Amino acid sequence: MTLEVVMGPMFSGKTTELIRLVERDVYAKRKGGIFRVSFDARYQATGVVAHSGLRYDAYTLEATEQGLAKLGGTVESAGLETVGVDEVNFFPESIVGVLDRLADRKRVIACGLNLDFRAEPFPSTMGLAARADAITYLSAVCVMCGREATRTQRLVQGKPATRDSPTIVVGGKGLYEPRCRSCYEPPA
Repeated sequence: MTLEVVMGPMFSGKTTELIRLVERDVYAKRKGGIFRVSFDARYQATGVVAHSGLRYDAYTLEATEQGLAKLGGTVESAGLETVGVDEVNFFPESIVGVLDRLADRKRVIACGLNLDFRAEPFPSTMGLAARADAITYLSAVCVMCGREATRTQRLVQGKPATRDSPTIVVGGKGLYEPRCRSCYEPPA
């Protein structure tokens, strides 16, 4: 089948696109489902929710090896033909092999951030992109100048987060902003 990756900065529409693609397959009478990491409960504990408010029911997984094993078991027991994974950047890098193998017999669509707040690639997203049959790169709108935003700026009290901040901090507007290359401020 196929491995597809949807990536870009925050607020670029990745989750919206994932939902659209899975819903399209469900409409075509293929059984589809979306998986999400359990610690991301920004908008809803049991589904995926885009920043726009679009919602879709989802299976919840721990971001561990046991969680990844549960993914494969759930795909088989539920008879899923299309498998979506939201925020793949939150999962351990071993998700790359799991989804790559799953794509041998299923349609797999993974969406995630391209870069962290330091403008460093997320290993799981980029590992999947290297193995993907198709990649959709989405950009956002820079909140500073209105140009194409390809970076995610993390803010702490209105200032760029420091370089030694944790890589993963779940949040939305107020904590993160989409920025273009020129307006992005590298952390100190």
